[in-house]
Amino acid sequence: MTASHLLVPVPIPDRVAALIGSCIPSHILQAEFDADCAAREVRRFRGPRLGVEDQADREQALSDLARANKVLAAHHPHLAVLPGSPF
Repeated sequence: MTASHLLVPVPIPDRVAALIGSCIPSHILQAEFDADCAAREVRRFRGPRLGVEDQADREQALSDLARANKVLAAHHPHLAVLPGSPF
């Protein structure tokens, strides 16, 4: 039995990634990409004192993340991306 925290990430060759990607519907791949980009934006706007424009940008990124996660969760509940997750 292996513990998930002991697993080492291994790079996936491009051909294998393309094969995996070809099995997933394109709107799910796009939602995964959008969720990842939005999660990076949310992480960028951390801090107790954000300006008005930064707060608006953070809210927009959270909205984009929620929209993409809704599509991902409809496909499979474990695909949702969290702002603090490394993946």
